[in-house]
Order: sequence, then C-alpha cells, then structure tokens
Amino acid sequence: MSLKIHPINLGNITMDASGLVLFRGPGMTTTIPTLGFLITGGEGPVLVDTGPRNVQQYAEFGFLGEQTPEMTIEHHLARHGLRMGDLRYVVNTHAHIDHAGGNDRFPLSVPIAIARREMQAAASGVMGSAMYTAADTKHLIDRLHTRGALRLFDVDGSFEEEVIPGVAVRLTGGHTDGSISVLVETDEGIANICGDIVYDLKDQLITPHLDRNHMEPTVTANRSTTILAEKTAIKRALAGSRFLLPSHDVPALVSGGRVVGLLENAISNPAADVTAAAGYAPLADTRKAAA
Repeated sequence: MSLKIHPINLGNITMDASGLVLFRGPGMTTTIPTLGFLITGGEGPVLVDTGPRNVQQYAEFGFLGEQTPEMTIEHHLARHGLRMGDLRYVVNTHAHIDHAGGNDRFPLSVPIAIARREMQAAASGVMGSAMYTAADTKHLIDRLHTRGALRLFDVDGSFEEEVIPGVAVRLTGGHTDGSISVLVETDEGIANICGDIVYDLKDQLITPHLDRNHMEPTVTANRSTTILAEKTAIKRALAGSRFLLPSHDVPALVSGGRVVGLLENAISNPAADVTAAAGYAPLADTRKAAA
C-alpha cells in the first residue's frame, strides 16, 4: 500500500498576527492558507477538512478572506481525476468554520467523519456562534439523522480508530475538546495531519515566541481548552510523528521531538511528496547555535 498525501489550499485568511500565536505582534497582519489534505492510494480517497463555506464569514472576526476558483474543492479533486462523490470519507479534524464549512458540498452518500466530542462542542456554544456557525452545525445534525451520512469517532485518547487501512484518527484535544489528528502510515513513519494544535511552525516550535524553556512550544491564541492541554497535544504530536502537517502552515519533518525540516513547495502541488524526508529543507540546529 502506497498512500499519498496532498496538501491543498482551500483559501487564504489575512488577520492580526496575535490571533494565531499568543502575544505575537499585535496590530501586525499575516496571511495564512487554510489547508485540506487529500489522501490517495488506499482503499478509497479520503479528504481531511473542507475549508470555509464562504469567505464572507470571516468578516465577523475582522479577517479578510480569499478563495479563488483554483482554491475550490472541485478544482483540487479534478486535478487528481476525482469528483465529489468519489471520496470514501471526508474527515473533519474539528468543526470550525475554516475546516467544516465545505461539508455541505458533498453528497450525503459520502460520509462526513468527526469526533462525537466535537459534535457536542459545536452544538454547545462553548466558543459562541462564530467559530461553530449555525449553518455548519445544522448540516452535521442533518447528516446525523440521515442513514449513512455521518460517522462518529469515540476516540478518548486511549485508542485509535481506523478510517481506512493505513489511516487512523486519535483524539488530541488542545485546540478544541474534540479535535482529532489523522494519522497516515508511510514508509518513513507516521504523517500526522494535526489540525490547529499548531498554527505557525516558526514562532511556536522552531524559535518559540516568548517561551524560554528548552523545547517548550508557544501556544496559539485560539483554543477552547487549557494552555496545558494545548502544550500536551503539541508535544504528543511531535513525539509520535515523522511528518507534521498543520492546517495553516507548510509540512514539517520531525526528529527527536523537534521540527528539523520544512517542505515549502508542497501546498497545492500534486508532484510534491510530503512523506519523503529527503525532500525537506533542513533547519539549523538551534541548540548548537545557542551554545
């Protein structure tokens, strides 16, 4: 089995830099991609996350959104010879507007898969009605009452649940109580599609903003759990993964619990191989630099 992972850009967001990394550059803006991940080569194609329903939703936060025709799900699938109804599953790492907004574009014959804890969070109002919109949450509930249209994961941190052979999910928490990682088996180790437990690799993990302890990650500025829960989720992902694939940054190569390389040209590039360590640009060893 040779599984391939394709990071695809489903839209850009321009926002205040401090909204991503805690206390970083308030008043400064930054632009980030909103990524989905298409997994091919297995029992059936799987898409992880679906981007926003529309970019106008971001205005409530004061964000500027962009989604060109080349950033649509349909466009990306067509580049791989696929249509919406060809997918085996659509998996949501969590149900925020930039991850579950495109769910309603898929026919009910394609199951949406999400952690039950995240369904509960979406309907609970824990982060208000902006991050979990009425339209996105209602679509998930409609699927809940349609035979075969929704799959619920009951991962609790003690086990992983298989999606298809070679692809599993585990509960990570950290960003939201029901956030999951999608774990893909590769020849060189686990590729962890980690959702939003990390937004910015450089300022959170490589040269952490404000954190002085050795190998201590800086947390995001957007979570529904505790700071400790987010730090734990980040460290667990780094400890067990060879490749870390965040939803708003480039793929990272991991070794010894640290990011040691980046793959800058991977997003929306069907030719890029995110599961081949040799393609990653190595980073300088900051431990030696500090000495």
